[in-house]
Formats: sequence, C-alpha cells, structure tokens
Amino acid sequence: MKLYYSPGTCSLSPHISLREAGLSFETEKVDISTKKTEAGKDYLTINPKGYVPALQLDDGSLLTEGPAIVQYIADKAPQSKLAPAHGTMERYRLQEWLNFISTELHKGFSPLFNPAYPEEVKKLARANLGKRFELLRNEFDKKPFLMGQQFTIADGYLFTVLGWTKFLGMDLGEWPWLKAYHTRVAERPHVQAALKAEGLLK
Repeated sequence: MKLYYSPGTCSLSPHISLREAGLSFETEKVDISTKKTEAGKDYLTINPKGYVPALQLDDGSLLTEGPAIVQYIADKAPQSKLAPAHGTMERYRLQEWLNFISTELHKGFSPLFNPAYPEEVKKLARANLGKRFELLRNEFDKKPFLMGQQFTIADGYLFTVLGWTKFLGMDLGEWPWLKAYHTRVAERPHVQAALKAEGLLK
C-alpha cells in the first residue's frame, strides 16, 4: 500500500494507524499547493479530489477520505484492536467518534487555515471549536482513550486535529483534559515514529 500525505495535515491520522496496525506500506509526500507528488507526478491524476489522504491499495485501486481509510486499515489488522468488530455496538460508537471528529472538529478548523477569511470569522470559528472541546471534558476522567482502555483509530484522528491548535493561535492548555490526552497519545512509539517520518519531530 502507498499513503499519499502532506506533513501535519489530516493524513497524519492514517499514517499513525498504519504504523499502529503493523502493516507494510510506503509513503509519498504531496505538495497540496502545486498538486505535485514528491516523485513529480500530477497528484490530480492519482486523486482528482486533490487533497490528502489517499491510500493506494495492493490491487492498485485508491481509497480516499480519512475516516474510511483508517477503518480499512484497522480491518486489515484486526489483531491490533484499532477498531471493534463490525456489527457490534462498540463499532458504531467508534463511527460516532469518527463522525464527530470529522464534521465538528476537523471542518471546524477550516476557516482558521484560510488567509482570505476575516478575523471576525476566525474568532467565531475558535469559539465554536472551544464549545466542541468542552463536550470532551468528561471523556477522559476515567479512561485514557476515547473508547476506553484501548487506543483506536479515533484517537489517532483526534490527536491529529488537536495538534493544529498550536499553529492557529489556540492554547490547548485552556482545556487541560485535552492537553493531557494529546500528550499521552504523543508518547506512543508509533505516533512518535509517524511524526518523525513526516519531519514534525526531531
């Protein structure tokens, strides 16, 4: 498999999952602004959507959209327990988290990355994200991860989006339960390896 990624973007989530799953994979960096891959290819010919992540499967087909990719990865390595089994209530809870992170957090950051948006819009976006962060206040009182004692693909995704706060004028220390969680996930060896591979950690 080959993961098309751009350092520090949402493609960090499947990158973490691939390492946590112990699967064999390659990576190829994509310049999102020029739509060129590290090998000089036109990324739009690979993924017409033009954004990352994209995972080229062993049969040559392409899978896009982060939440779908990480579930595929988890199901390729069930022994890793990155996702509960299909058909269980726990699997639906996992999908509930993936949807929350994708729609309420990930997309909530979008205005902050756009230089064309006025500061008033960005201020509102930060406030809305803060409200979503408050919803997570009690999640880690008695458990280290979103699903309990087991690290899952949802944690890799949440870790990724929370990491954007330091680049966007938001101090994660305002939400100490999230700062502690982010630190805890960052200490995982496979998370460290993904960060180093993307040049995000020395």
